[in-house]
Amino acid sequence: MSSKRLNVSFQRREDSTTSHHCCVPQCTASAKFNSVLSFHTFPKDKELEKRWVAKIRRDNFTITNHTRVCSRHFQSTDLIEPPTPAGRRRLKHGAVPVLFQWNNFTLSAPRPGVWQKTERPNTKTSQNKDPPMDVDHDYCSTNVTEPAALDLSLDHNEDLRAEIARLQKQVEEMSISNKFGLERFAASDDDIRFYTRFATHAHLMAFWRQIEPATHKMVRVTRARTASTNEVPHTANATKDLAHRFNIHQSTVSRIITTWVNFLYTVLGAVGIWLSEETVKAHLPDVFQNYSDTQVVLDCTELRCQTPNSLLLQSEVFSSYKSHCTFKGLIGMAPHGAITFVSALYAGSISDKEILKQSGIVSLLKPTMAIMVDKGFLVEDCVPCKIYMPAFLSKRAQLSAPEVRETQSIARLRVHVKRLIRRVKEHKIFSTVIPLSLTGSINQLYTVACLLVNYQNGPIVKAWASKC
Repeated sequence: MSSKRLNVSFQRREDSTTSHHCCVPQCTASAKFNSVLSFHTFPKDKELEKRWVAKIRRDNFTITNHTRVCSRHFQSTDLIEPPTPAGRRRLKHGAVPVLFQWNNFTLSAPRPGVWQKTERPNTKTSQNKDPPMDVDHDYCSTNVTEPAALDLSLDHNEDLRAEIARLQKQVEEMSISNKFGLERFAASDDDIRFYTRFATHAHLMAFWRQIEPATHKMVRVTRARTASTNEVPHTANATKDLAHRFNIHQSTVSRIITTWVNFLYTVLGAVGIWLSEETVKAHLPDVFQNYSDTQVVLDCTELRCQTPNSLLLQSEVFSSYKSHCTFKGLIGMAPHGAITFVSALYAGSISDKEILKQSGIVSLLKPTMAIMVDKGFLVEDCVPCKIYMPAFLSKRAQLSAPEVRETQSIARLRVHVKRLIRRVKEHKIFSTVIPLSLTGSINQLYTVACLLVNYQNGPIVKAWASKC
């Protein structure tokens, strides 16, 4: 109901010769418009005057001959009845105003004193006056329950226990179905794959059992476990969305993600992913038989980032290939599809040759190995091994037939590293422009996303499953 202000017009008393007003706060009584109330001056007694000032709550109040307190603030017993022949009403000696708007013009009942004696009811008298009661049951009798009734009662108790167990199970199922967490999606591999990128729930649990022994070193493991096993490895949902899903603050989500990313970066980074020549050849797919000495297929990837305000930084991170500011990294894939090398991220202006030299992969290569790269990698003078690279046209009109066949063959094999990079970029954080606020942790996020590809997904080509 809408609140309306009532405009009340007061009629002035025709017989009023005074213009007294009540000085009590929140009181609007005036002698001009009210002939019922009487208006009283402050007492001459200074102590009593102080009590009046304290009661009406007017500190530092200046009292004049015209200052008045209306009779509505006094108890009826404080007024002398009847009034004087002139119609004036007087106060009893020592009367103090006690009724105000802030106490609803009422007085609370006084609390009994500590030493005040209270009368107790005479229990004997009340008991003697109670009417006699009829006895319905003889509780001293020894009635024996019949066996049939006892069996029926036991059966009823068993039914009640079964019903309680059923209802408890139903409550647990409803609680799990309503709660956003791993237990809710455990029965659906499609949901597990959507939220965590792991192929199945069993696959996810196998990965969790590998890293769980090291989680006791984490400070926030208890609070972060649910979020981490469902969302943090995926990193595909915004922090605000995760905050709503788990009913926690957005800053808490950021701290949990940072905690788990650093943890996974440490744990997974401690596992050696570079494979020996013998291991690579043992898992070599048939399509690589013509390039059987290939140790790794290399390619660079770029992640778009926010444009910095500094012109110097803009020139460093701007990529002419992407026409945007980017972070650039080098990824190496074994012929059978596993990621075996992940470099740190560099400024987008760095060349493929320079990133290969700074990444540290050159020290891992041997003369008996070979690498497969794109034709942008002009690194013949940098690596000690053989290089498989598409042929250059240079100043010729066209490539020779053998060069065309070799270029097509290398392109068919190098497409798999592109598919592997696409798996990394499926994470939402890498498919959009990365804010500069993540610069301090982007290397950890990128490395964890790359390393998790080896655990989350199956082989690049299903036919290679036996080789993985």
